[in-house]
Amino acid sequence: MSDALINGLAGAGGGIIAQLITYPLQTVNTRQQTERDPKKERKKKLGTVEQMCQVVKQEGWDRLYGGLAPSLVGTAASQGVYYYFYQIFRNKAEATALERKKKGLGDGSVGMLSSLVVAALSGCVNVLLTNPIWVVVTRMQTHTKKSQPNRIGSLASEESIIAAVEPPPFGTNHAVQEVYDEAGFLGFWKGVFPTLIMVSNPSIQFMLYETFLKKLKKQRLLSSKGNNVSALEIFLLGALAKLGATVVTYPVLVVKARLQAKQITGGDKRHQYRGMLDAILKMIQYEGFNGFYKGMGTKIVQSVLAAAVLFMVKEELVKGSRWLLTRGAIDSVKPKLK
Repeated sequence: MSDALINGLAGAGGGIIAQLITYPLQTVNTRQQTERDPKKERKKKLGTVEQMCQVVKQEGWDRLYGGLAPSLVGTAASQGVYYYFYQIFRNKAEATALERKKKGLGDGSVGMLSSLVVAALSGCVNVLLTNPIWVVVTRMQTHTKKSQPNRIGSLASEESIIAAVEPPPFGTNHAVQEVYDEAGFLGFWKGVFPTLIMVSNPSIQFMLYETFLKKLKKQRLLSSKGNNVSALEIFLLGALAKLGATVVTYPVLVVKARLQAKQITGGDKRHQYRGMLDAILKMIQYEGFNGFYKGMGTKIVQSVLAAAVLFMVKEELVKGSRWLLTRGAIDSVKPKLK
C-alpha cells in the first residue's frame, strides 16, 4: 500500500471522527453565518450553547444533525482526496528539494513556500471534486422547520392536519432537487470561487502545522530525546495551526455560506446575491464589516477542535497502518527463513 493511500485513508477516518464530534457546532455556525433578518439581528444575540438549545426546543434534536449523512460522505471524500494528493505533491516537492541539494542549492528540506504550494494544489483538487456535496450539506444545515398555524378549519381531514402541523422531513434528495430547480447543474458549484480562495485556509493551516512539527522534532533531536511526538502534542499543534488559519480566512467562509444557502426570491433585494462580488458589496453596504465575522466564536471552537482531533487521529492511524504493514512483511519473510 502506497504512503499516499495510507495518508488518504487515515485522513478520511480522522475527518469522520472529528465531524461526528463537532457537527452540532457546525450546524449552528452555518446558521449564524447565513442569518440576514434585520429583526433577528436587533434582538439579543444568543450564545452558541443557547442557540443549540433553541434549535432542539423548537425543531428537535435531529435538526442539529441536519445533513450529517452527506456531510460524512463529504468529509471522507474531502479528507481522503486532500491527503492523497497532498502526499503525492509532498513527495514530489521532497524529491525536488533533494535534487536541488545535490546541485548545492538548499539543505534538502521542503521550505515554507513549497509547503504552501503543495497544500494549495491539494486543496484546489479537493474543492473542484467535492463542492457539490458541501452545497447540499449547507442547504440541509440552514433548512428550518417552520411552525404552521394551529387554526385549521373544521372540515379539514386528519391527513391535512398532520401535514400542516408536521411538514415532511427535509432530506438529501429534497436538498439536491432544490439546488437543481434553483440553478440547474451548475448550482452544485455555487460558492466555488470563494471556496477556492478558502484553499488558503488549509494551506495556511498545514504550513503552520508542518513548521511547528518540524521545529518540535528538531528540538527533540538536539536534546537527544528522539523525534517521537505524542498524540497530545499533535492535538495541540493541530489546534494552534487551525486557529491561525481560521482567523485570517473567516470572512471568505461567510461569503461562501451565503452563496450556498437557499436564495431568497422576491422581497428584499439585500438578501439576493448574484455572485461573490455582489454578496461582498451588499454585505458591506447593509451589514458593515461586522457581517463578515458572524459566528466567528462558534467557528473557532468547532474548527480548532475538529482540526485537532483530525490531526491526532490521522497520525495515530498512519502509525498503526505502517506498523501493521511492517509486521505483515516480517511475518511473510519468517517462513522463508525457516
